[in-house]
Amino acid sequence: MKSDRREYPSFPKVGVGGLVIDKDKLLLIKRAYEPSSGLWSIPGGLLEVGEELEEAVAREIEEETGIKVEVKELLGVFNFVIRDEAGKVKYHYVLIDFLAKPVGGKLRPSRETLDARWVSLKDIEKYSLTRTTRRLISRAVERGLIRED
Repeated sequence: MKSDRREYPSFPKVGVGGLVIDKDKLLLIKRAYEPSSGLWSIPGGLLEVGEELEEAVAREIEEETGIKVEVKELLGVFNFVIRDEAGKVKYHYVLIDFLAKPVGGKLRPSRETLDARWVSLKDIEKYSLTRTTRRLISRAVERGLIRED
């Protein structure tokens, strides 16, 4: 039996996201829904049936932020599992995150986000980021894709 539930799923959900970099700024969204409600993250969402990964990334970024992107290289694949107090899996996502470059659009947060903004890397510590977003930013810095200065 198929389940589309996000909470207490029958199987892991496939999520995609994009670390959008424009010079020294990163595109972040403030999550409106669980998991990680109220935290800042890269834009992204669930892969739809029949959709290519890169198409999903571009669609989700534009839906959540209004920014059109060109999807570049794969940055990482992460297993994201949250268990409840009894140890039962409450959320399970396989997150596939890409580097992306803005190519148009106008920044506007969607109903799915509390906020969306361009954030300078030097100001990133002022934001409560998800663990996965922190890992992606560190990976991008290590690869020289963005600079800390």
